[in-house]
Amino acid sequence: MGNLLQAKMLESGDYVGFTFFIGSIAMLAATVFFFLEMKSVSGKWRTSLLVSGLITLIAAVHYYYMRDFWVENKTSPTEFRYIDWILTVPLMCVEFYLILKSFGAKKTLLWKMIFYSVWMLVTGYLGETVFRESSSALWGAISSLGYLGIIYEVWFGSAKKLSKNSNNPTLQKAFNSLAWFIFAGWAIYPIGYMTIKGGLLDGVLPENSMDIIYNIGDAVNKIGFGLVIYSLAINSKKEEAKA
Repeated sequence: MGNLLQAKMLESGDYVGFTFFIGSIAMLAATVFFFLEMKSVSGKWRTSLLVSGLITLIAAVHYYYMRDFWVENKTSPTEFRYIDWILTVPLMCVEFYLILKSFGAKKTLLWKMIFYSVWMLVTGYLGETVFRESSSALWGAISSLGYLGIIYEVWFGSAKKLSKNSNNPTLQKAFNSLAWFIFAGWAIYPIGYMTIKGGLLDGVLPENSMDIIYNIGDAVNKIGFGLVIYSLAINSKKEEAKA
């Protein structure tokens, strides 16, 4: 047990390892914050804030082990990363259903978002591992179909319509912020994917830039998602107090 919890030392100048370390600490700090703040929001938002805390907790644990894997092997911890994503990314999609549930969201939306996210991750993993040397670009394109499905739902589909019809400016502001995270924040991941051998950016960006891009993207998107949910919950509580 002691060996499992004993972190390996980073070398001076190991910027990739440093981003893994910062990622684990940032995710852990966000988890503590979200869990502690659950008592300060009204009941209907607690599940959303709980999910936000679970997302960052899962990521913090994986980043702890990904850091050690990197320090020991100096190779990208691809399997650890995709296990993290297959757990956390669908949960991030679930957040859309949770905040729209009281405004008429059906479970169809929930399962569509989960399907798109799993499709995106499974095909992305195949392109980054099994077919890395032969057809990573093709599998990247297939993976993008899931990403485009999520974008469609939050920008033009049923999720967007529910937000628009809610007539709730606080919800709409939070929804639009999450939609921008999906559109702009998640766009960083295809950039990281394209830096692998044979990708469009292979040799264009510095070696090992993929992990730095992924690590920064994870911290910004996962913590940012949770902070938007927290802001929505706090602002909704203030509005209820004024009513």
